[in-house]
Amino acid sequence: MITRVRSELSRYLRTETFGGALLLIAAAGALLWVNSPWGASYQTITETVVAIPPLHLELTLAEWTEDGLLAVFFFVAGLELKRELVVGELADRRRATLPVIAAIGGVVTPALIAAVVGFGIPGMDRGWAIPVATDIAFALAVLALTGSRIPTGARVFLLSLAVVDDLMAIVLIAVLFTTTVSLLWLLVAAGCFAGWASGQRARIRTPLLYVPLALVSWYALHEAGIHPTLAGVALGLLTRVRADPGESEAPATRLEHIFQPVSAGLCVPLFALFASGVPLNPTVFGELFTDRLALAVILGLLVGKPLGIFGMSWVAIRLGVATRPSGLGWRDMFALSVLGAIGFTVSLLVAELALADVADGSAVELAKAAVLVTSMAASLAGSALLLRRGRVHQARRDARALQREQYGGASDPPGGGSLRDHGGHREHRRSNGS
Repeated sequence: MITRVRSELSRYLRTETFGGALLLIAAAGALLWVNSPWGASYQTITETVVAIPPLHLELTLAEWTEDGLLAVFFFVAGLELKRELVVGELADRRRATLPVIAAIGGVVTPALIAAVVGFGIPGMDRGWAIPVATDIAFALAVLALTGSRIPTGARVFLLSLAVVDDLMAIVLIAVLFTTTVSLLWLLVAAGCFAGWASGQRARIRTPLLYVPLALVSWYALHEAGIHPTLAGVALGLLTRVRADPGESEAPATRLEHIFQPVSAGLCVPLFALFASGVPLNPTVFGELFTDRLALAVILGLLVGKPLGIFGMSWVAIRLGVATRPSGLGWRDMFALSVLGAIGFTVSLLVAELALADVADGSAVELAKAAVLVTSMAASLAGSALLLRRGRVHQARRDARALQREQYGGASDPPGGGSLRDHGGHREHRRSNGS
């Protein structure tokens, strides 16, 4: 009985809706907490140092969630990316082309806008990277809540886009936020990665091998001067995704079933709790629309993301190098592009890394406030667009069902015409232009 309850809980935690809801609750809780009369206790807890003296690790609780717990999130992202590349949508070149091109547009355009708007101000030499990432959990949660009547190709496109998008953001983190590198520790990390890959090739399944390798690789990257969350991505990409004959599931699938509930139910919400505590007052709200740093983040996400994703998708499809997902119209694509402006998790992480030493930390708080406000605006706008598009798709399904009923179960009316042929030119135009 207990096993069944735990299994159901894990299954529930794996759903995007529940994971996204926990993320929102944690972020809202942090905002309420830090802006309440007990706000000082929030700062005290986040700045509490938890040390491991033998390893010379002295990190605050906020840093442990940022460097440690997010490694689990990135491990799951690495597993998803590996699966998509080998056996998923990205394995087919034609299917992979569109989300990859869209993701490139969704990274380059907001980065350029942020760099231009914030040119010359302190911290923008690396702060331009804040609006480049789409939050996978948050965006898919909004799609699950408000886009259930949109064709399933929408989720595949958004997931593939967000995974590639986050991969590029991870590369940026590695390049921008690595100053001095310890070659010795880097070699230790490389040895751990080689051991993980060898264990996968040898079909070794015991956690007695993989858990120590994961922990040591994380610590080695931390000591090497590279952001340790990258260990999660590397290990995910080195995990086998094809099941052997007689094997019930591949290691990547098994590990994703184990760690996705942990990531969605614990790691990401705790990171959001410790990262979203931004003091909100009239001064902060005023700066959101006057300060160039805040405007760079807001315009990068809210304008750059939809423009880059939709614009590059339109160009790629018009040029014939990619095909539009089955069942999706241009208005559906634009609604999904708006969801791409939800920058939450990785954007907050980049803000922490890029602006920690700027203006005594006030720049970080302002950038976080801009990310939070923009992500909420994008989720509301995307939800409204998806709900509208959902009604259009549902109306078409209802019309087709009525057609089949009227003509005795046939998919088309007698004479070979379609519903749009019988329904007039207006429905034809709406179908082609949507």
